[in-house]
Amino acid sequence: MPERRGIPRRQKDLRLAQRDRELEVARRISQALSEHIHSDRLIEQTLRTALEVVDAEAGSVLIADPRTKQLTFRHVVGEKADLLRGISIPWDKGLAGAVFTSGAAEIIVEAKKDRRYYPDIDTLTGFGTRDMIVLPLKPWGRKPIGVLEVLNKRQGTLGEEDLDILFIVSALSGAAIEQARLIEEAKLAELVHRMGDIAHDVNNLLMPVFRSVSHMRLHIDQLFSSLPGSMKVQWQERHSRCERAIDTLQDAAQRIQNRTKEVADCVRGRSAPLQLVTCRLSDVVGNVVETLGLVAEHSGVALCMDGLDTLPPLLADEHCLYNAFYNLVNNAIPEVPPGGSITIRGRLDSAAGTVCLSVIDTGRGMPPEVRESLFSGHAISRKAGGTGLGTKIVKDAVDAHGGRITVESQQGIGTTFLIHLPLQPPNAIPH
Repeated sequence: MPERRGIPRRQKDLRLAQRDRELEVARRISQALSEHIHSDRLIEQTLRTALEVVDAEAGSVLIADPRTKQLTFRHVVGEKADLLRGISIPWDKGLAGAVFTSGAAEIIVEAKKDRRYYPDIDTLTGFGTRDMIVLPLKPWGRKPIGVLEVLNKRQGTLGEEDLDILFIVSALSGAAIEQARLIEEAKLAELVHRMGDIAHDVNNLLMPVFRSVSHMRLHIDQLFSSLPGSMKVQWQERHSRCERAIDTLQDAAQRIQNRTKEVADCVRGRSAPLQLVTCRLSDVVGNVVETLGLVAEHSGVALCMDGLDTLPPLLADEHCLYNAFYNLVNNAIPEVPPGGSITIRGRLDSAAGTVCLSVIDTGRGMPPEVRESLFSGHAISRKAGGTGLGTKIVKDAVDAHGGRITVESQQGIGTTFLIHLPLQPPNAIPH
């Protein structure tokens, strides 16, 4: 006999099943928390658990960057995940932007029919979004710091019961991200203090170098001028080599001084405005190849440029781009075995108004955890004593020019950094 009073048995069974699902999610996430794993791994594990429990195809965690006003795909699970990690979108665009702005979760049954649907991501990955749930990531008492997306339920469509489970996931993810932020801020405060001391010491150590170089140049010029006319011809080549050596020493000292300041600014989270001029990437990259040529040669690594001479001039900060490519090439050299190569290749995308650049090495490649952390706030360095700041400097330089950078890597085969730069950065004012 069916029950006549209270809740029908069928409804009771459904509620019990839902409660079991919620308890299972809480149990799995609590287990991950008890293992004290790194916050990035915790969030990705939490995301995978959520997708499994709600039986969805894909999901992502996007973190907001107040400086650029963008949402960046920090964690992605599902098909074409590698294409999305590190990609940024305006934080006021799409369904993710709408939820981030409003702070309220939404269930979208037919995403492509929603006027807020942002097709660029599906176009990039070839993924077909059907239904989705988007939730804000909000630490207690704070504004959203990002969003959680879950896409395409395998059987049926995502609904209220799935949303109840995902609320648990978003709350714990938000708490984990906030805890990691507080820890990083404490570390950063100490690092900023240390960097100030280091920058001061480096400047003091370089001052005698600058003065000695000036004196050396003066004395060599005086010595050469005092030579008889017949000897000047004989010693001209040696004098020129000395001049080039002095120029190299002076340039290197200046670059060390500038570099120290840039690293200190990077640690402090600030950067100087771009000094935009019309420049050629073949010249910028050529200077990098010339500077690192001896280092690469000593390691038995070939540095190659391909297609850069065909690229049109672009409006950019030459010094900023030099540092970006210097970091990429310098980081790649120790990863490439003798006999290998690093190629900087370029082509023009006329339709998009961008230049597409690739830094391709035949090195040992990256393990997934290193590759996936590169453009996050927790970059992992494989160098002894490495900080991961080099990658941040590269990402900041590309972002400042309104560009985009991604990485593809396979262990034992090599790594390719893909950079897209507009011919003219947004809101550019030439100097």
